[in-house]
Amino acid sequence: MKSNSICLSIIGGGIMAEAIVSRLLQQQIFAANTVLVSEPRAERRDFLAQKYQVEVTADNQTAISAAEILLLAVKPQEFNSVVADITPKINSTVISILAGVTIDKLEAAFPQQPVIRVMPNTPATVGAGMSAIALGTYAKEQHLEQAKSIFAVVGEVVEVPESSIDAVTGLSGSGPAFVALAIEALADGGVASGLPRAIALQLATQTVLGTAILIKETQIHPGVLKDRVTSPGGTTIAGVAKLESAGFRSALIEAVKTATARAKELGN
Repeated sequence: MKSNSICLSIIGGGIMAEAIVSRLLQQQIFAANTVLVSEPRAERRDFLAQKYQVEVTADNQTAISAAEILLLAVKPQEFNSVVADITPKINSTVISILAGVTIDKLEAAFPQQPVIRVMPNTPATVGAGMSAIALGTYAKEQHLEQAKSIFAVVGEVVEVPESSIDAVTGLSGSGPAFVALAIEALADGGVASGLPRAIALQLATQTVLGTAILIKETQIHPGVLKDRVTSPGGTTIAGVAKLESAGFRSALIEAVKTATARAKELGN
């Protein structure tokens, strides 16, 4: 993909865009002089240009006119104002990470162009993200591979139908907040039981991380792992019983369902 011309234009220079850019350059998927970021804040443009040596602009039209691949990375509520300022360029692959902005809306803004909708999550900023990709009407296998090559640098990628994107938003998009709450609560429990705050947080964080890695690498079912840890009349089963009486699992299920419902509302 390297060349002397712009291959990737990104509209929006926020944290997620920076995470993607940094790893694309690190893994040499793109050269710095083939990446253009359009960002309205001058201080942010200067930061990106100095740190990553990418091209920067404040003009969205310049960004879209230059690109082989256009990545939309602005806030969802900014979508209408962004597309109102640009004239779509034929033969650009349009990739959007805007929550709630449907493929129909994207294809209306970029007629007859290959459009791909992606839902990443915040762990992408440390290269441990989960991104779900949904293809539009005109997107073909080569466009899918382009999108996968971009988002694979910030974590794992899965292809889903667009009808599943709201559920993805509710689970992996909102899920980091739910996990963060669980880690915080575990640490609070440790403090309540007499541990120093810093040690309690370290224990809670590493326990969640280690358990996730164990489940992923061994492919063990979470229920089987839970059973292995709970011995008859022991400490773990006592804690599990307390979680069940407090509705822990039901609360998480309802959290994902509620977040999914909200994602559907945002798309209307």
